[in-house]
Amino acid sequence: MKWLEVKLSDIAVINMGQSPPGNSYNEDGKGIPLFQGKAEFGDMHPTPVKWCSEPTRIAESGDILMSVRAPVGPTNIADQLCCIGRGLCAIRANKKLAVQKYLYFLFKYIEPSISRQGQGSTFQSINRSTLESINIPLPPVYEQSRIVKILDQADTLRRMRAEADVKGDRILPALFIKMFGDPAKNPMGWDIVLVEKLFSRERAGTKCGPFGSALKKHEYVDKGIPVWGIDNIKPNQFVESGSLFITPIKYEELKSYSVEPGDIIISRAGTVGRMCVARPQQSHSIISTNLIRLTLDKKGIFPEYFTSLLSYFPTSVNQLRASGDDGAYSFMNTTILKSLKIPLPPFDLQNEYTRRMAEIRRLNEKQIESQAKLNNIFQCLLYRAFSGELTAKWREAHIKELLVEMEEQAKLLKLETESNYKQLTL
Repeated sequence: MKWLEVKLSDIAVINMGQSPPGNSYNEDGKGIPLFQGKAEFGDMHPTPVKWCSEPTRIAESGDILMSVRAPVGPTNIADQLCCIGRGLCAIRANKKLAVQKYLYFLFKYIEPSISRQGQGSTFQSINRSTLESINIPLPPVYEQSRIVKILDQADTLRRMRAEADVKGDRILPALFIKMFGDPAKNPMGWDIVLVEKLFSRERAGTKCGPFGSALKKHEYVDKGIPVWGIDNIKPNQFVESGSLFITPIKYEELKSYSVEPGDIIISRAGTVGRMCVARPQQSHSIISTNLIRLTLDKKGIFPEYFTSLLSYFPTSVNQLRASGDDGAYSFMNTTILKSLKIPLPPFDLQNEYTRRMAEIRRLNEKQIESQAKLNNIFQCLLYRAFSGELTAKWREAHIKELLVEMEEQAKLLKLETESNYKQLTL
């Protein structure tokens, strides 16, 4: 049965955001929450970080919030009365014609299409008239409700998986505190050591990436020797995919910038100070212009201990700096690295922390695989829902099977996560 197709303006009210006066912003919870863009979006509801006492454009609880400026398309749902800035719009369905959450799930499904309608040379944005003209497949309200019920079940299971990720994000800092104490207080009385004293004696302790003139854009090739960049550094985690490449001949010219397993690579642009331990699979690779390579004496300190300390507790480490400069890592260079002082626990204890950290990383990789399965099933359901294929016959044959699979994946992952994290932090 072919569904009716309407314009968004036929079934919903669109309220474009407008930023309130600058002097009405605060971070003290005074007034109502102010949301300005996608950066504040959580998994389903935005997280307040600012409030305003003189709201301009209001969104009501239950309104769909869509990002309309850099980027265009991502959506969330307001869970309370709030003010919306220019980066958002609020969409409220006519209840007689459309189920609000049906629109929410539909926007999730067609987000790439909405994003492509953004315009602008400096940044992409979308205006009211373009939003109003979005085509909406509109089954009867009872069918919308049935689709929402199915997708809600699947989305709830998908978000159970996200809870495991939150645990994973918290476990390593908690384990670090348990094993070494708060680095700002150093309750176990570890020796405080100048980082420069921990540099490798076999290679240069610090090395900034090659200047732009030494490695130009036209010298990159489709495959060859990896050149690690900012995108290869996640918080305290090295990611091999997504590197650039140079030829073996160019590598020979730049081999002083090479990376060996156990080297620490640090961003000095973009997310300044982000770092990780590099353990590349390929035998040869180098750092790019925007990175620093730090090589420590592996007989005295584990690099995983160092990156955990600076990634999870940058403010604490900054208090121990030899120089009196303010600001943790707003600008990262080799001089700052040399000036840091850090607590240095016994080598065997660092080794034990590194072993447990590796186990947690292994569990995280398993979680990522499970997440991919859950997301694939959810995307399958979205496709079926909005292509009109969630027919009664298809539902009977497949929906229950897919939801059971999602539930098993989510529950199994939750149990494994709790059990393994408990063992790893004993």
